[in-house]
Amino acid sequence: MFELRVRLGEVIRLSAADRFRETDGPVALWVTGVRLVANRPEQHEWVWLEGVKIGYDGRSGDQAQILVRVSRLSADRSTR
Repeated sequence: MFELRVRLGEVIRLSAADRFRETDGPVALWVTGVRLVANRPEQHEWVWLEGVKIGYDGRSGDQAQILVRVSRLSADRSTR
């Protein structure tokens, strides 16, 4: 069991290392949904963050679903 700290409507900045597909690079995401992963990769706990990508200029971009490490969103780490 794990505890998540993410709010809908929050903008979360994720580094490449926070993502399952690190090659997709860093991203800022305006969160509109969170889903637990039933068939997650072994040795890690993951969640899907759903939302809208935010560009460097602050403008809204494409919709996205990003697989993120739970440790990135846990109670003892900052999500900002």
